[in-house]
Amino acid sequence: MKIGPEDLNLDNIGLGNLTNLHLNCSNEDLVKDIVLNGEGVVGLNGAAMVDTGKFTGRSPKDRYIVDETTSNEEIWWGEVNKKISENIFDSLFEKIISYFNSNDFTKTYIFEGSAGADPNYELKVRVIAKKAWQAHFVNNMFINKKDDLKNIFIPDFTIINASDVVNENYQQLGMDSENFIIIHLGRGIGIIGGTEYGGEMKKGIFSVLNYLLPKNNILSMHCSANVDKDFRSPAIFFGLSGTGKTTLSTDPERPLIGDDEHGWSDDGIFNFEGGCYAKVINLSPVEEPDIYNAIKKGALLENVVYDNNTLEIDYSDSSKTENTRVSYPIGHIDNSLSNMGNLSIAGHPKKIIFLTCDAYGVLPPVAKLNPDQAMYHFISGYTAKIAGTERGITEPTATFSPCFGGPFLTLHPLKYAELLKKKIEKYKVPVYLVNTGWVGCSANSGEPRFSLPLTRKILNLILNDHIDDCKFENDNYFGFQIPLAVDDIDPNLLNPLKAWSDVEEYHRAAKELIQKFIDNYKIYDLGDQKILDAGPKYQ
Repeated sequence: MKIGPEDLNLDNIGLGNLTNLHLNCSNEDLVKDIVLNGEGVVGLNGAAMVDTGKFTGRSPKDRYIVDETTSNEEIWWGEVNKKISENIFDSLFEKIISYFNSNDFTKTYIFEGSAGADPNYELKVRVIAKKAWQAHFVNNMFINKKDDLKNIFIPDFTIINASDVVNENYQQLGMDSENFIIIHLGRGIGIIGGTEYGGEMKKGIFSVLNYLLPKNNILSMHCSANVDKDFRSPAIFFGLSGTGKTTLSTDPERPLIGDDEHGWSDDGIFNFEGGCYAKVINLSPVEEPDIYNAIKKGALLENVVYDNNTLEIDYSDSSKTENTRVSYPIGHIDNSLSNMGNLSIAGHPKKIIFLTCDAYGVLPPVAKLNPDQAMYHFISGYTAKIAGTERGITEPTATFSPCFGGPFLTLHPLKYAELLKKKIEKYKVPVYLVNTGWVGCSANSGEPRFSLPLTRKILNLILNDHIDDCKFENDNYFGFQIPLAVDDIDPNLLNPLKAWSDVEEYHRAAKELIQKFIDNYKIYDLGDQKILDAGPKYQ
């Protein structure tokens, strides 16, 4: 849709003279422009395919938040949220505005929509970009409002993506590189320069929501969520990469609410996004059929390797990056609320599941946590990387990401943990820790991970309330509750102490991991003794 800048009040940000504006274009039209502009090609499956250049993932060292009076006392400053002055923001903002104004002969794409499927809590989002594929990406990832143009759209937050613009003076300004992703919470504007990676737009908005929603008693969460067929029993799944979050929350018996980012209000949970952004490296139609089948017309592939003549994709080829990606509307997942014509919202969760891949073999396959333990493990956000998963990883390596989404937190992790505990207690939601890694041995043993079918069985027992009838005992080191027996699963597998053949080796591995938990928690400890007491301890 072509429109004038006066219709959008773009003069307020210095773009009042632009004439070549295109508002809320369809994916079909955007794909035509992707091809016409030389930004990418259309694959055999109908999905567009683009290359994001040298940036194939986020640039956390280039992400800044403006140090300004409306927000600076609340921000969790540090490596995640790096300070930058308003003066530097203003100079780069003017550079971007000048770029758009001097390139009006090319199209400027504008997306207007929202983040937040519940209209009571949505963030109205506007994205301004020069690349058709970037408009396609936000069309997929946010909730499009093209059917609601009768109402005047006033954005709560605007992202201006000028990926062709670089900051040559970064060294004089004390910045890390010529690239920049800067969020100004007071003005409700984010600017992007130098990097093509689409995820910067998605995660930029998530960071904004992580600041705004908790101030209104809404917990923002980096998690997946599904619900039973009667829409009465939602569940949320927290977990870092490699824990099986996407795989395990995709359940043929439980429609998907969303796969990555959600809010939890006094009304229930709601998806932030209108789409999914999935890794496709080594994608298999057998192991991940939902994602594989979602790659069709309307999907957008990033950095996959394909044959230039046949356009056939080699999903196993990581020569560009291990982080090959696809974005697609969530309605591409057959078993999703969106595909059923419903809003991606549900009531209060009936179960909360923390997923971890423990390469040390110390954590049990399943454990029940009390609210304080839930806070501790939420703040810890533990999993472990194993040898071969990343360059330089030669042995099990503990990884901690606070609230399972550390790079996107704008407030101190304790703020989110306190809100989680408040909601757990108010709505009486049980919390379970599920280990999808190793049980009875470490990853170094050469033994396989805990059986995926057994993990699915455990999850079903949790979600169907059957585990609630079990008798429990306390874990030796972590203090949470382990079922003595559940269904027909070997009871010796349920308790690590019994699962290990070498008990001394178990104690050694446990103490090693516990020390890592203790050292990590020191970073976030604000003196709450109850949370500290809920963590693991040496015997």
